[in-house]
Amino acid sequence: MLIHPQFDPIAFSLGPLAVRWYGLMYLLAFAQFILLGRLRIRRGNAPFDQEQLDDLLFYGMLGVIFGGRLGQVLFYEPGYYLSNPLEILAIWKGGMSFHGGFLGVLMAMAAWARKHGTDWFAVTDFIAPLVPLGLAAGRLGNFINGELWGRVAGSDLPWAMAFPQAGDLLPRHPSQLYHIGLEGFLLFAVLWLSTVKARPRSFASGLFLVGYGACRFVTEFFREPDAGIFGHSYAISMGQWLSLPMIAVGLFLLLRTRRSVESSA
Repeated sequence: MLIHPQFDPIAFSLGPLAVRWYGLMYLLAFAQFILLGRLRIRRGNAPFDQEQLDDLLFYGMLGVIFGGRLGQVLFYEPGYYLSNPLEILAIWKGGMSFHGGFLGVLMAMAAWARKHGTDWFAVTDFIAPLVPLGLAAGRLGNFINGELWGRVAGSDLPWAMAFPQAGDLLPRHPSQLYHIGLEGFLLFAVLWLSTVKARPRSFASGLFLVGYGACRFVTEFFREPDAGIFGHSYAISMGQWLSLPMIAVGLFLLLRTRRSVESSA
């Protein structure tokens, strides 16, 4: 059985300022967004230019940070943050909800699209393939922190890992790495390759919703469930509940896209 390496969550210090790995993973996510976005713009597969991309990232950062934190507070730990309201501001300690961040980004993209007079789906279709590697970076930050560990696994699982942060030394699934593989690398490959050629409006958005929702639904079976607002549930976790609407909306968008293509053929 492997033991989690127990990385120091602080990457380095600059005097009194401690720079944490978790924060650096967010910077990495934003950097890859810009690099991949500029690549797509150079290929002519974008509805706007590089200057607008920088502005888009700023809006997206606000959506991720505020939405992700509020999602964690409302969806997963309302009782804790109600008792410790100042902790809501301590985002450097971790505790960001993807689904909250996702909703925050959707609202930020709507505001950006309105500002620039651009169709909302044109924006979400563009950013969909740029998101998964950023998600992988965030999950790597979770792994470095030793948080969001997996459920107890059989001791014969070659990569079973004990996480001292769990309060025991039981063999567990390193579920953070499963998230990286499915929601990060696999979803990125599917979206990137599927959007190399021009696609109908809302196709990439729908594919992202279905792809992420399905990958997250699967990985949640190997992750120790969060309590959430409904308490602990080993039948279907909070993350799975929140992924189901994504899958449903994504399927609707893909079916609508297919029908529009068939009707115009």
